[in-house]
Amino acid sequence: MSAAMVNGIPDRPPARRPGGRNARVRAQILAATAELVARDGIAGFRYEDVAEVAGVHKTSVYRNWPDREELVVEALLRYAEDLASVADTGDIHRDLVDFLLALAGGLETPFGRTLAQAIQPASHHSTVQALTKVLDQRVAAMQRRVDTAVDRGELPPVDSSFLGEMISGPVHLIVDRGMRPFTRKDAERIVAVVLAGFRATAPNV
Repeated sequence: MSAAMVNGIPDRPPARRPGGRNARVRAQILAATAELVARDGIAGFRYEDVAEVAGVHKTSVYRNWPDREELVVEALLRYAEDLASVADTGDIHRDLVDFLLALAGGLETPFGRTLAQAIQPASHHSTVQALTKVLDQRVAAMQRRVDTAVDRGELPPVDSSFLGEMISGPVHLIVDRGMRPFTRKDAERIVAVVLAGFRATAPNV
């Protein structure tokens, strides 16, 4: 007897795992939103466009995200993780260089440029304010790596937040100007100068 038959009567199909199909639909919608924000900017996309790119019905978009700003923020938070990652190889100099290269690569994409423009301090839109979470999420990983380096003795006690600002600022400057690509040599020089400065000014214990 087939596993799908009970007493000769077709049984109901196995129940779907909770959230299975809906999770896929949500992922498609978030991916489509990130794509459209990168292409058209935060103010330029419509739910109709999201549904078309995602390959779902418009009601699916409204049902999952009745608030347009929440959709934008969740999509950017999810996909901004690719802007930069921080490895832990045991070599803080190398890890920060790789971080800067990943950051520059992300900022040079249409999505990265849109994100950078969206979080300019001059803007006061509520969506923009919420998008500060994107930067917080990205910077937090780098700060944890710096704190680990301090604990291991790779660096003297430092303000990890300030160190992050010091090394990432030049990346934004070079990428935003768009006059030349950001290179590993740039990253090496920035990290070397900043770390040397922190080591030279660390109080003697």
